[in-house]
Amino acid sequence: MFWFLMAAMVVVIAAVTLAVLGSGDGTGGPATGGLADAEPDRLDDPLPGDRPVAPADVVRVRLPVAPRGYRMAEVDDVLDRLAAELAERDARITELETALAGARTAGAPNDAERAAEANANAAPPEAP
Repeated sequence: MFWFLMAAMVVVIAAVTLAVLGSGDGTGGPATGGLADAEPDRLDDPLPGDRPVAPADVVRVRLPVAPRGYRMAEVDDVLDRLAAELAERDARITELETALAGARTAGAPNDAERAAEANANAAPPEAP
């Protein structure tokens, strides 16, 4: 029985060695066959780096599933809320910029003019 186990071990070691060494093309160079490259663990960052994040960018985000990840429904809910709040923020910024531009074209005084007027109307400080 001992000799049978030794022979089986030699055969297994030889098979593994041939499988590893035989994965190349036989020219002594790097292996051209064999296993495919492993897929990256993380996806490329789908959010833009050259401009602010828009609600549509958040909607397009797809996160990979992992065995010890988060609950997908919770992640989807958070991303939906984030996209809605970004859209609301962008709408409010646009509204304020439009109002500011309208006030400037109507001849409303700017902050510097208001500060100068407030200083001119202020009473001088009392002497101690």
